[in-house]
Amino acid sequence: MSYSGGYGRSNRGYGRDRGFGRREFDNTPKPVETGKEYDVSITEISRKGDGIARIEGFVIFVKDGKAGQNAKVRITQVGQRFASAEIVEGSSPAASE
Repeated sequence: MSYSGGYGRSNRGYGRDRGFGRREFDNTPKPVETGKEYDVSITEISRKGDGIARIEGFVIFVKDGKAGQNAKVRITQVGQRFASAEIVEGSSPAASE
């Protein structure tokens, strides 16, 4: 007799079968690649003081970036949900004068 209900090996309950581990990010192609350069507009500042830019909605933390700044950045690390970058050249702050 086979029993598939209750606490056994059913697909009910919590755990990896329910998608709580955010597995949908694992194989999603990212719009940026490590080592490549991109022109970005830094729109805000993170809690740690880094600039935040976005490419196709993908968050990029820019070291020493300032809100309102346009800059060319080099991606230093790409994670599942965000990337890190450093400013390469030609940054222009927002017109605040």
